[in-house]
Amino acid sequence: MSDHEPVHIGLDATPLLGPRTGVGRYTGGLLAELAAGAPTAGDRLTATVFTVRGASELPQEVPAEVGVRSRRLPARLLRALWLRTELPPVSWLAGRVDLFHATNFVLPPTGRAAGVVTVHDLSFLRTRETVDRASLAYRELVPRSLRRAEVVVTPSQAIADEVTAEYSIDPARVIATPLGVSAAWFAATPPDRAWLAERGLPDDYVVAVGTLEPRKNLQTLVDAFHALLRADPAAPDLVLVGPVGWGAALDLDRLPPGRVHLTGFLGDEELRVVIAGSRGLAFPSRYEGFGLPPLEALACGRPVVVSDLPVMREVLGTYGRYVPVGDVDALASALQLLPRAADDDGAETRDRRRHASAFTWARCAQITRTAYESAWRSR
Repeated sequence: MSDHEPVHIGLDATPLLGPRTGVGRYTGGLLAELAAGAPTAGDRLTATVFTVRGASELPQEVPAEVGVRSRRLPARLLRALWLRTELPPVSWLAGRVDLFHATNFVLPPTGRAAGVVTVHDLSFLRTRETVDRASLAYRELVPRSLRRAEVVVTPSQAIADEVTAEYSIDPARVIATPLGVSAAWFAATPPDRAWLAERGLPDDYVVAVGTLEPRKNLQTLVDAFHALLRADPAAPDLVLVGPVGWGAALDLDRLPPGRVHLTGFLGDEELRVVIAGSRGLAFPSRYEGFGLPPLEALACGRPVVVSDLPVMREVLGTYGRYVPVGDVDALASALQLLPRAADDDGAETRDRRRHASAFTWARCAQITRTAYESAWRSR
């Protein structure tokens, strides 16, 4: 670490196990860049997991330069202990480290190590009715993690401001580390009809990406799509990409058969192609900490229709089409204006990609290392 002797850094890599949704993509992108820079800095990296399920897969999920060490204990048991005690310390799980970065809300007791915790959002407070029981536990776990941490990192300045206000934390302790877009997104090209047909997808569609859960507000999107079809029966289909989460199933009964397509979780390669071939991406979330799918859609050159949230304006700037949260008619009108990919203006496509190119995992890692240095100095 700059201005210091080499440092042994531990990270919570639990989000890398299973399908890579938002926090997993963050952890993977950050860890890859930290690993690339560690040899130059002389630092060591060790990844650990706080779970039993899938722990044996961790060595295959981290860069070769990253060590792996963990003990298999149920996540529920660990969280119950950390909520009430200062045991077990992170050294018992990950070995002795100088600094530990909890990448997913919960910082274990750090012992002698400096602590950094990522708080991705405050949905467990802001939209309690839309999160599951495990996330509701953050109401108690996050304050304890904040007290243990020397530095808190967030994916956006909007969330940094919320954290400092909600928990009365010195703003100097909270650092925004904007997420990144991998280079492959900028090279994505639309698929041909045969590729789409093999997957049961139409050749004209709007896409939405996200776990099927209440916070993503997908029922509002479905209702807007119903309104759009009433106004224009020739409107594009709707493709919903994402794993099943929790909560009530989407009500699709009012829609004509075959107009909504649920793909389930897609890997990055297929996801890029699906987004690149769409008219655009709809992102009607009620609340977000960053909003990576709209930024990745811009990297593909596609327009995005998003909820008018402060974080969306921070990340997308003038490149988002903003609609009030939950406004079905406004969302339907915005969807109706999306052009086919083949008919989109080339200059606008380039501008979208140029905007997205400012967000890199290298920059995220660089700012994160600054947070580590601040935590190291403060311990």
